[in-house]
Amino acid sequence: MKSITIQGTKRESVGKKSTKALRDAELVPCVVYGGGEPLNFSAEERAFKGLVYTPEAHTVSIEVDGQTIPAVLQDIQFHPITDKILHADFYQLADDKPVVMEVPVRITGRSKGVVAGGVLRQSFRKLKVKAIPANLPDEIVVDVTPLRIGNKLYIGGIKTEGYSFMHPDNAVVVAVKMSRNAMKGGAAIEDDEEEEVATEEGAAPAAEETTAAE
Repeated sequence: MKSITIQGTKRESVGKKSTKALRDAELVPCVVYGGGEPLNFSAEERAFKGLVYTPEAHTVSIEVDGQTIPAVLQDIQFHPITDKILHADFYQLADDKPVVMEVPVRITGRSKGVVAGGVLRQSFRKLKVKAIPANLPDEIVVDVTPLRIGNKLYIGGIKTEGYSFMHPDNAVVVAVKMSRNAMKGGAAIEDDEEEEVATEEGAAPAAEETTAAE
């Protein structure tokens, strides 16, 4: 997984007064957990541009007073009106310790259902995965080509390698539904006779479970 570097300065004081002073200076109060004692530091707000304002997932290399700490962003707080970053929490990575983070979903292909006039509905733009740092994927690639109108792709139908999903197997990632225009016009679902129609979300059809991202 790609990594970005954030340079920071250790905080000697963590009171409200010093926190306000940091924010007034366009610095973000931060903390790193997971490595023993929490490390409080501050960093320039612009350093977060490549981490927060992007659809991509990244790990972080935090440089503070000559120390380099590999980490992932765990939580970030924004001002409700200005959207300025108020605080950021990081979790320190260890080579043999699994970590949970969100990874973007990338759709590939054009589903047979969309070609037939259906509409693709994507339920998740990001998925939570759990893995050791070396196995964290940059993205989850989902090929929707085989999906027809009425078909759904479930979490349980996506192949994984070295990581696991933090979602139930019956969670729907994408679905192909009939468009409103088609329904108004009385169009029929253009599936083969043996093609299974959508089931209840609680149980994924066996045919769909074979549809997976490579």
